[in-house]
Amino acid sequence: MLKNKFLSFFIFALITYSASFIGSIATITYKEPWYSTLTKASFNPPDWLFAPVWTALYLFMTIAIWSAWHKNYKDVNLVFYYLIHLCFNTTWSIIFFVFHNIFLALINLIIIILFIMFLMMRFKKISNLSFILMIPYLLWCAYALILNSSLLILN
Repeated sequence: MLKNKFLSFFIFALITYSASFIGSIATITYKEPWYSTLTKASFNPPDWLFAPVWTALYLFMTIAIWSAWHKNYKDVNLVFYYLIHLCFNTTWSIIFFVFHNIFLALINLIIIILFIMFLMMRFKKISNLSFILMIPYLLWCAYALILNSSLLILN
């Protein structure tokens, strides 16, 4: 049983951080010079802050889905919703940095937030730890929504 838990954690981490990797590649490859030319709000964080915050959030997400998986007797539907949510999470970077489409990225972010809230409602019934671990992610995405909106307005 313990071996199964380590393997499932590794698989969830691999999938979650793969989404992170794809988004990072899109960001690194297409961010500049376009992003530097944008007018940003005064509350826009420094660029160096994004990598450590997202690294922690992806870890929290991994633990959240892993914990829910083991407490809910391996609910495939929950994992399916989590994977769809990860697809939207990944495509935000592509829409924003590759296609430079601030409006569509904003719509995508709203969908991400709705998925986070849906997952949190499901997690709350299964694992309090999973629910709590999603709170920082929801808060960061709400902040990202404000940042994305301000970029749309200012540019």
